[in-house]
Amino acid sequence: MSHLQYFRLRISGLVQGVGFRPFVWRVAQQLKIAGEVGNDAQGVFINAYCTRATLDQFIDELKREQPPLAHIESVAIEALHEAMEPPINFHITESKKGVVKPGCVPDAATCDACLEELFDSANRRFRYPFINCTHCGPRISILREIPYDRASTSMSVFEQCSNCLTEYQEPTNRRFHAQPNACVECGPRMWVEKSGGEEIVTDDLFAFISSQLRDGKVVALKGLGGFHLVCDATHQDALTSLRQRKNRPAKPFALMVRDTDIAARYVSLEPEAEALLKSPAAPVVLLQSKGEPLPEAIAPGQNQLGLMLPYTPQHHLLLSAFETPLVMTSGNHSGAPQAIKNDVARATLSEIADFFVMHDREIVNRMDDSVLRYHNGRAFAIRLARGYAPFRVSMPEGFAEAPDLIALGAELKSTLCFIQQDQAILSQHLGDLEDAATFDAYEHTHDLYRNLYQHPSQRYVIDLHPQYLSTQFGESKADRAELTHVQHHHAHMAACMAEAGIARTRRDILGLCFDGTGFGVDETLWGAEALYGGYASVSRVGTLVSFPLVGGVQAIREPWRALVGQLHSAGLLAQFKTLPCFEDKPLRVLEHMISKQLNTPLTSSAGRLFDAVAAALGCSADRISYEGQAAIELEAFAQRATADSAPRYSFALSEQDGLYQLSTKPMWEALLQDLCSQRYTAEQIALGFHDSFADAWVELVEQVAARNPIGAVALSGGVMQNRVLADRLSAQLQRKGFSVLEHQTLPANDAGVSVGQAFVAAAQYLEN
Repeated sequence: MSHLQYFRLRISGLVQGVGFRPFVWRVAQQLKIAGEVGNDAQGVFINAYCTRATLDQFIDELKREQPPLAHIESVAIEALHEAMEPPINFHITESKKGVVKPGCVPDAATCDACLEELFDSANRRFRYPFINCTHCGPRISILREIPYDRASTSMSVFEQCSNCLTEYQEPTNRRFHAQPNACVECGPRMWVEKSGGEEIVTDDLFAFISSQLRDGKVVALKGLGGFHLVCDATHQDALTSLRQRKNRPAKPFALMVRDTDIAARYVSLEPEAEALLKSPAAPVVLLQSKGEPLPEAIAPGQNQLGLMLPYTPQHHLLLSAFETPLVMTSGNHSGAPQAIKNDVARATLSEIADFFVMHDREIVNRMDDSVLRYHNGRAFAIRLARGYAPFRVSMPEGFAEAPDLIALGAELKSTLCFIQQDQAILSQHLGDLEDAATFDAYEHTHDLYRNLYQHPSQRYVIDLHPQYLSTQFGESKADRAELTHVQHHHAHMAACMAEAGIARTRRDILGLCFDGTGFGVDETLWGAEALYGGYASVSRVGTLVSFPLVGGVQAIREPWRALVGQLHSAGLLAQFKTLPCFEDKPLRVLEHMISKQLNTPLTSSAGRLFDAVAAALGCSADRISYEGQAAIELEAFAQRATADSAPRYSFALSEQDGLYQLSTKPMWEALLQDLCSQRYTAEQIALGFHDSFADAWVELVEQVAARNPIGAVALSGGVMQNRVLADRLSAQLQRKGFSVLEHQTLPANDAGVSVGQAFVAAAQYLEN
């Protein structure tokens, strides 16, 4: 007969701040298990007094019925044989001070139960804009330290009323230990201000704001992870005002719609995409435009729209009055981080917003909206922040003994990655470090995650580029920490490998890494690279023939300069000086710069090649207003053409000392002849270029495969976010028999670099 005994369970995974302890309590009550559940410095522990058979049933129930936001990764069981007084019931213990290994969980969109209460006139939280429970609401955005208890959050200043406290203390209640729990009697409040700071007294805040939006006003709305700038997406004057005031002439705006029925009026909405929109993460999802037209000013030159659903009670209350979309864009000036504090918003947004909707729940940690692209039945991460961060990356085989380290990422789309105690944690998107306020946020996030995970910070991983601020930040730690340098494209490749779960010992991966630029081991600017090897080391086996980047960083902002460099390298500049994009341009000055090697660094950048083609075809040739604009418009051109109508272009492949190089000269000769003769439309030429570029790299891969066994081809780098290119490249490689790895859960752009840096450094440590 089974006998009663003590067991200690250790639970790892996403089990902090998601109603996990009350859930354990309820299951224990159902199974008549005595004992306790709590948090301590190692994580969630359960002391259970029961039979072994009941324990097995208990664990099965925990895994099968876990809360919506929880994710159990492992359960460790220890039988306790020492003499202990049998408990008479099961209870929840107070959290112990110190770190809880699993850290914290992302913020979550308002759940269905809270939403029902929000619009129930008989409920005491009717239309209360901060309603939440253990299944939804703020988490990391209000967290200062862990354990995740109210005292550790910005809700600590709001003492719960008797009704809220009763809910908070009742294990059977949905708000049991819901740390942001509050109501109109005891919780945060919202108010409206004019741009000058004067508070407006109104009986119905949301009715007032709705009327202002319909009149074409711009509203700064404080939300979950920061301020948004809001306007009516169907009001042309409002769109024009917002673009002018924000200094955002062309970058697409994100839209918020009340529900998926309204979304389906404007975009192609498959069930999988609808599920993404409705998920607890509630990201912005880029979807193919169709149906009812919206003003071109929302997403100039694009074939897709970025949509999201309301994810806070404030959003639901506001959108309930709108049948059409609202623009919901970051509350900042172009290039600056999203405002999170009331005084900063007043100071920085007063010239943009006509009204401010404020609240007094402090946002501790900025969380931009996450962005995913849905394409051909798959979702691709572009930016991970609210709803996803902290983001856990599974440790592939061979990394169980990886050392604790912090990878500091790149200069643009910066993120941090922490490896500690066999887990890898990716921070939220932080932005471009060249902005001083963004760099301050970068340092804050570094300190925050060190605190949340009690990271020893004895090893840092940095990029090779000496001028990256992330590199310099790591070097500032060198007096008390080990430093590892990782080449930019190797990091891209390793991130793709880690996402796919490639084992540490694999040495047969070929990475195709296409992006703007990355500092190469030869101290030149790389950007279209074939790297062969694994995590610990790679060899450069393929690239584009280098060309001059005329004007350095100026060529990134002005695509016509990239075209000058490409045509000069191909010996074709004199022949095509009369292209429309060169009108009134100082070509003789640029030719002199090239001949004298004045601020014309050589690069093999795929991103700049795409810019050059975009300039030739008239896509933002003079100057871009946001990163990647010309290439994004070029992709949109290509999407408008049909495959059977597109021309094909050749690249010249050569090899020297084991390095294959692709020359663009024959491609340019044919492409420009087609353009000048008007034999093909710009859209057809754009598609022909995409397909031909992909096919040229497939040929290069086949040549490498003739000399080296290739277990898989990993596609990474920001240019791989171009789905016309990536789809063609992946399909052609698979047609040739190659296994292909692509990013989906991690961004292919520089936001994933910190993950790759972390795994390269960990592999090098384990193998040296």
